[in-house]
Amino acid sequence: MSDELDQVTHTEPVRDPGLPAHQYRPTDVDPVQELRAERQITAMFTVASLLLIGFCVGYIVIDKDETFLGWSAMNFTLGATLGGALLLMGVGIIQWAKKLMGDHEMVEMRHPAASTDEERAATLKELNDGINESGFGRRPLIRRSLFLSISFLALPTVIMLRDMGPLPYGHKNTVWKKGMRVVNDVAGTPIKPSDLQVGQLVNAEPAIMYEKDKDGEPVLHGTELLQEKSKAAVIVVRMKPEDITPSKGRENWGIDGILCYSKICTHVGCPISLWEQQTHHLLCPCHQSTFDLADNGKVVFGPAHRPLPQLPLALDSEGYLIAVSDFPEVVGPSYPELARDQKRLDDKS
Repeated sequence: MSDELDQVTHTEPVRDPGLPAHQYRPTDVDPVQELRAERQITAMFTVASLLLIGFCVGYIVIDKDETFLGWSAMNFTLGATLGGALLLMGVGIIQWAKKLMGDHEMVEMRHPAASTDEERAATLKELNDGINESGFGRRPLIRRSLFLSISFLALPTVIMLRDMGPLPYGHKNTVWKKGMRVVNDVAGTPIKPSDLQVGQLVNAEPAIMYEKDKDGEPVLHGTELLQEKSKAAVIVVRMKPEDITPSKGRENWGIDGILCYSKICTHVGCPISLWEQQTHHLLCPCHQSTFDLADNGKVVFGPAHRPLPQLPLALDSEGYLIAVSDFPEVVGPSYPELARDQKRLDDKS
């Protein structure tokens, strides 16, 4: 009974489904057109490789503020080159399949889910036949140009890795400078020591974030404003002076127990302001790095490796908090470059 069922299962229900006669492609019968198609596909892969090189060149050379026809010149170049390269690679692969690979009509019959050993062997044979018919082995020009374009496709990925962290000295300088006022980050109002109570934390920014030029326009705006804010944001805390243990050279960095630290966590750059008044600890909400602000921003818990950078403070003639200088330490996540930059800064000082 099982033999009869197996025979019925594997018997084609329609021996002649009425398909029209096979139509050969021009590239199947004309060697000239076959060669032309091969050259066209090779040209697509080659141009795709050149566009990927253009992507890398544009990413490095074009200034982020340049424009083209009212658009960002960098965004236009990156989009055109990368998009064009992917388009040409895709079209080239499609043309290769349509014009040069094997061209067969196939009828797939329903069959039991479990394949027999014969079917598995036939599948492997068809796979190998497909590889052979694709001409992958006997068309070195197409194969090499395809590999070339695929290898160049890795270049944009490598080039864009630079954005995953600061380059050397990328975050060394912020807009803080000697005499710049410390202002509230909401209203932009300057801060006096009398405005702060013991145990209080205030999120603050440099005054330049709210300054306007002679035409009444903001000095910093748009992308530049956001970038500078991400580096220069600070927190101002007040604690009892007797609770503070300043390291050598930092004895006069605060005003009556008022200290100023970077708001950027030294682990991966998260903004932090979770303040524990009793312990003087500042907690990062991302990965729980904890800094002791009474002890020079030292790391007391978590994955951060560097203390929180401290901004030295003074008072101006009107009694408002001002910066004595920019951060003496590198601000930002603890990428390897930052350790090297910090060593250079220490050597200079």
